[in-house]
Amino acid sequence: MSLRMTPRLPPIRAVLAAALLAMAAALPLPAAAQLLQGQGDDRVPVTVEADNGIEWVRDSKTYIARGNARAIRGDTTVSADTLTARYREKPDGTTEIYVMEADGNVVIATPRERATGGRAVYNLDKANIVLTGRNLRFTSGDDVITARDTLEYWQERQVAVARGDAKASRVNQEIRADILTAYFKEAQKGGTELTRVDADGDVVITTPQEVARGREGVYDAIKGTATLDGDVRITRGENQLNGQRAVVNLNTGVSRLLPAAKGGERVKGLFTPGTAQQ
Repeated sequence: MSLRMTPRLPPIRAVLAAALLAMAAALPLPAAAQLLQGQGDDRVPVTVEADNGIEWVRDSKTYIARGNARAIRGDTTVSADTLTARYREKPDGTTEIYVMEADGNVVIATPRERATGGRAVYNLDKANIVLTGRNLRFTSGDDVITARDTLEYWQERQVAVARGDAKASRVNQEIRADILTAYFKEAQKGGTELTRVDADGDVVITTPQEVARGREGVYDAIKGTATLDGDVRITRGENQLNGQRAVVNLNTGVSRLLPAAKGGERVKGLFTPGTAQQ
């Protein structure tokens, strides 16, 4: 069964969308394309389909689509076991949706990106979307970001946060941390682009040449460099460098270990005889 919703209802694309995009970019990811923004304008209607029917519950002011539910608008599709839209009445007599919920096997996809999770909630008042549950994952080309606890995006601030064993990776590069926070800005050619990623707690940067660890770090997406602070260790094979600060260039593979800003311990290195240097 299918239902064609009127243009008056907010596009699910803009709702469960713009957010999941940036969420997904918590590493040296490229320009954060307009995930789930799709093409067209807000007058394009949303088509909702469901195997087990669509309910309009007036008392609770909700629309509920059950059973392999899908909401389609342009080239964007939101699918889940259940889709729920909660609305409220406005003083002028019209209605507006203020919360969108997707439950069970959530997939949000465009021809360019794909985001998955067990549950997604978008709060239109806060311009915030949160993905929870199993298989929290965002994929765009070779770039992938995952998390154990939550993936969230604050649309107005253009900030994405991955919590719990968060990982952002692309070919031969990976950043892990307890929490990854990605910041975006408007791109000159349209859309948004990643500018910085903050990594907090048990930060690990992995490249084909080495593994760098620290308590916290900042990735500069413009320069392609990551700065690590706090009990930094850089390991290459059996060789290891220890210090309080390091700068890792993910583009060139060059790493620099530095002492603390003031009065810190000297940089130390442990080199195993006969070990080839990269």
